[in-house]
Amino acid sequence: MLDAGAVVIGISKDGVSSHEKFKKKYGLPFYLLSDPEHSVMESYGVWQEKNMYGKKTMGTKRSTFVIDENGTIIKVFDKVKTDIHGEDVLKFLLQI
Repeated sequence: MLDAGAVVIGISKDGVSSHEKFKKKYGLPFYLLSDPEHSVMESYGVWQEKNMYGKKTMGTKRSTFVIDENGTIIKVFDKVKTDIHGEDVLKFLLQI
């Protein structure tokens, strides 16, 4: 994705030190941002009520937003299957 000219930013409510460990563990070459108050996630509509084992809780709906150089969202991937998601996003990036 980086070779395709994309800037990749992951966002979660986890803290900075957690992100640093995660990034190091998986050798991630992109930015991970901490959003503990989930304000960014709320603004993108991905901080939602979830039903986990019959219990309702708030959490992140795993999603990817492709944003162009003008700041316009040009694609939303909201049904993320982690095993193939990177390939799906890359295919889209190579088409635009």
